[in-house]
Amino acid sequence: MIAVLIGAATNIVLDPVFIFVFQMGVKGAAIATVISQALSALWTVAFLVSRKSTLTIKLWAMKPDFRIIGSIMALGVSPFIMRATESLISVVLNSGLQRYGGDVYVGSLTIMQSVMQMYSAPLGGFTQGVQPVISYNFGAGNFDRVKKLYRSMIGVSFLFAAGATLVIMIFPGFFAGMFTDDAGLIALVEQMMPVFMCGMLVFGLQQGIQPTFLALGQAKISLFIAIFRKVILLVPLALILPLRFGVMGIYYAEPISDVLSATVASILFLTHIKKILSKEALQKIV
Repeated sequence: MIAVLIGAATNIVLDPVFIFVFQMGVKGAAIATVISQALSALWTVAFLVSRKSTLTIKLWAMKPDFRIIGSIMALGVSPFIMRATESLISVVLNSGLQRYGGDVYVGSLTIMQSVMQMYSAPLGGFTQGVQPVISYNFGAGNFDRVKKLYRSMIGVSFLFAAGATLVIMIFPGFFAGMFTDDAGLIALVEQMMPVFMCGMLVFGLQQGIQPTFLALGQAKISLFIAIFRKVILLVPLALILPLRFGVMGIYYAEPISDVLSATVASILFLTHIKKILSKEALQKIV
């Protein structure tokens, strides 16, 4: 937490300094970000080589174990795919909006995605924080605690996402006004925000289920869920629906993919969770 706070606080302080005082604009923001990340990294390394760390980094112990590296990479593929496909989605959605609508529609998407980040980012931090706790108890064979943890995480994710989405859908103009004072753009966001965001009312289920699969070592299922929503559903829908509905088809693509992927994730979870826990329990007994 201290490492994160160092990076965030440094970035907040340096951004206005480089952007406005030194008049460096976007370049200044980039430099501020790099400096803040470097300071956070330096503090982390300093802590890990100090006596305060439970496990101190030592050069003689840093020998690569490719079996362990392989398992780590397998679990990391899912979040990697999730982040990598964000670029693909941005290209597809923005190019489609530019083609069927124009600059104002591209601007509306930027605002809506920024608003979505306002609550999806802290929610992602919450699930990432719970994930290692689930893994620890799963590895220790404490399945009762594992069940309590994933039930709480999925429940909080669903309620938080649904509540935040509902507020945004009711007051879209207020949130749009946080990013622009253009009356036409605000009016467009007010019209499109409820359509674009409605699928997030249930998407909190997937936001809780996917990290649960990762915490339980089910990298393949988690990877499928990540690919299913963005690559299999969202991108094709964003390309096909505009042929029938014009620019509205791009806005429809998001909620349709959100609802379908949350439904599939829930089905996979209900059909696999008992098997995952019972299989591991049987192995430990044997």
